Amino acid sequence: MAEYFNLEVFDSPDLQFFYPREYEVEVPPEKIAFGSSWTEVTGARQPNGRNVISVSSRLAKKLNLPKEISSLCLFSNDETIYLGPLVGIFSSGFTPFQISPIGERSTLFAKLLSVQSDVGAVSFLFGEQHIDWEHGLINGYFYFDKGWERRKVPFPNVVYDRLPYSQSETMEKAIIVKSKLEKDYLIPWYNPGFFNQLELFERLYNDAQTDTYLPETLSFTSFSEMERMLAEYGHVFLKNPQDRTERRVVQIIYDKIESIYYCRIYEGKARLLKFETLERLMSKVFKGQSLEKLIVQQGIRLIRREKQPIDFRVQVNKNETGKWQVSAMAAKKRKGSASDRNHNFILMLSDVFPDQKELELFKEKLEIAALALAEGIEKNLGGTFGEIGFELGIDYEGKVWMLEADSKPSRFIFSHPGLQTEDMLTRKLPLSFAIYMTQKTL
Repeated sequence: MAEYFNLEVFDSPDLQFFYPREYEVEVPPEKIAFGSSWTEVTGARQPNGRNVISVSSRLAKKLNLPKEISSLCLFSNDETIYLGPLVGIFSSGFTPFQISPIGERSTLFAKLLSVQSDVGAVSFLFGEQHIDWEHGLINGYFYFDKGWERRKVPFPNVVYDRLPYSQSETMEKAIIVKSKLEKDYLIPWYNPGFFNQLELFERLYNDAQTDTYLPETLSFTSFSEMERMLAEYGHVFLKNPQDRTERRVVQIIYDKIESIYYCRIYEGKARLLKFETLERLMSKVFKGQSLEKLIVQQGIRLIRREKQPIDFRVQVNKNETGKWQVSAMAAKKRKGSASDRNHNFILMLSDVFPDQKELELFKEKLEIAALALAEGIEKNLGGTFGEIGFELGIDYEGKVWMLEADSKPSRFIFSHPGLQTEDMLTRKLPLSFAIYMTQKTL
């Protein structure tokens, strides 16, 4: 099991390593490893009884261990002690600017990397262009007290996938990196790819554990199929699964009394249009677009507050034991637009359910649903996931529905001042899970 200790580097021309007083080893270590780098060195317990890791400057240089690292975990296997884990966060969209190496997402990653000393992991940010395959090194980005710094480190113990868009995973170079690190270097890779929402719903429909939470969700096939869904549910939502920016959501409502189709478009401002036929509506609203790419989803009569529909953002993470846990939960009330996040109000659950008994009831329902859905996704889709974000709804009968799931959850809910604890937790847990993943591979 990994144990977390403070680290110090002392000046010495020799390869020397002293492990903490309380760290138990079955046999004296003869090798030290950091990421993919290792060297033979005879380790010894701290001679003065201190409970810290001590590494000579020569050994740190040989292992490419950055001098700024102040704490990390120790793992042991046979006669080898592993320092780390070294966690590579893989992404794209890098810039040539040191102050913001990954553009507008630099602040997001700085916050993620800033918690590494609290967890005991050594994490860095990199893209395919930063890899030196010949020497087995990565010139990655670290975030230290003085800001962003570049450091050459060995290949990591585990890779955390943070590619920004589904299109970026299809880039040939990104595919090569993932395949090479997994197959040639046996480095585990977690949170791969993005969910295909249609495939996701199809897989979960066949699982008794999850199908109860799923609204009918289909690809557009014909107007008659949409007519059937409108007759059955009263309204449907149309979504473009390739639009990761969520700028446009279309709701279609059928008025049986007037025999009129209303189309509410959420795009910056909400617009309401009226049509006599469904065909005319679709040709106007989706002019020049391929209808076959659209997803049609059953409309749900969501609970409302101040006449606005409420949905819930629930994030789950794997923890240091590899188990799913609910890490954050908030409500979202629409204001004018269902899609533009600048028009959304983030609420605490207690704002939606002021009655304590009602709050506890629906909080438990949301937690049970999120954990069941996470387990179902992992079981039915394959791959290793460390975090999932859910958009859940509650209807007027108190039933929970899954509206969407995201393998790379957005963090806009953490702008609410009441979610600071959850903000920190959801930054620590991906690195804690990396520690668990590293232990499994040793």
